[in-house]
Amino acid sequence: MSNNNVIESLKKTLAEEYTLQIKTQNFHWNVEGPLFFSLHKLFEEQYGEISEFVDSAAETLRAMKSRAPGSFTEFKTLSSIQEPPSEKLNANQMIEMLTQDHTAVATAFKARLEEAEEAGEINAVTLYEDLITFHEKAAWMIRSHRS
Repeated sequence: MSNNNVIESLKKTLAEEYTLQIKTQNFHWNVEGPLFFSLHKLFEEQYGEISEFVDSAAETLRAMKSRAPGSFTEFKTLSSIQEPPSEKLNANQMIEMLTQDHTAVATAFKARLEEAEEAGEINAVTLYEDLITFHEKAAWMIRSHRS
């Protein structure tokens, strides 16, 4: 794999992390019902952690001498994560959406990890290892709130 492939994958990763951060923050603000307290707190912790990964992904791109995408337009084009619908969602819908998102990106990041390993991009390898661990745990923690 070439460094260019790793760069393009990192741009998608940055966009997906940013989109997931905003989605998680949206759910933090809007969750209601009996699971409010635990999900409100969990979502806040998770969007904070995701924010750090957003920064790490951008820094990894810059270290590879690439521009880091940084607009909603770019993120929407690059991200596989869908924005939530604008209508009111219940806690179980939020749980399902975020569980699917975290699981999907963990799976995608495993392939991107292999790409980075083949290209010898150690910083990207480390980032993807950390991301996979985080997203698999995040999916499990959210999933455990299913009623």
